[in-house]
Amino acid sequence: MLAEMPATTAAYTFGRISAAAIASRLDLFDMILDSAGVVGASLSCHKDEEIYGEGEPAEHIYKVISGAVRTYKLLPDGRRQIDAFHLAGDVFGLDSRDEYRLTAEAIVNSQVRAVNRHHLEVAAETEVQVAHGLWTLTADHLRHAEDHMLLLGRKTATERVAAFLLEMDRRLAVTGLMALPMSRRDIADYLGLTLETVSRTFSQLQSQGVLGLSGARRVALRDRQCLLGMDA
Repeated sequence: MLAEMPATTAAYTFGRISAAAIASRLDLFDMILDSAGVVGASLSCHKDEEIYGEGEPAEHIYKVISGAVRTYKLLPDGRRQIDAFHLAGDVFGLDSRDEYRLTAEAIVNSQVRAVNRHHLEVAAETEVQVAHGLWTLTADHLRHAEDHMLLLGRKTATERVAAFLLEMDRRLAVTGLMALPMSRRDIADYLGLTLETVSRTFSQLQSQGVLGLSGARRVALRDRQCLLGMDA
């Protein structure tokens, strides 16, 4: 059920996401909503619940308040390619077309804010700050898409996993420790690898002392310089 919430609602966090890591994104999106005079609606999503589907009308833009969301596309052969992981403070659903090109699902129990896309587009016609803010968010998404394409073009599984860990370290970790909301299967579908390859690469990096594992999803980076060398 959707419930109205003020545009300045504070964000909750998942795991150990630091305030510094999400502050700029929160400020930008809140600025857009304030300038547009638009309020969002709160949507609670259960683990693995679909938020919107590929091909559905792109009527809303979303921001993750707490939890985590994956956006993905099903390929003709049935495989799933994850486009992005959206964490607390991230905005998603910024499609240039009238229909969503991807499916969005909650990775864990999550809360998102849904904002009417048409209302923002109308405001952008007269409010420069709104137009510029939406352009900045769109540019950020394009930059991520380009980075992801380069990631998928890497030759080795180790390079891909290293790049993923460094990305999550920037977005999730405090003092090198991160609690990953996504499963190994999610990571594999994001990196274009098999589940077995991802698990084997994590184990190899652990045996080399590059990272420490506590359960399936808690990761401590012990040799960040080594990972940076793999990602160079």
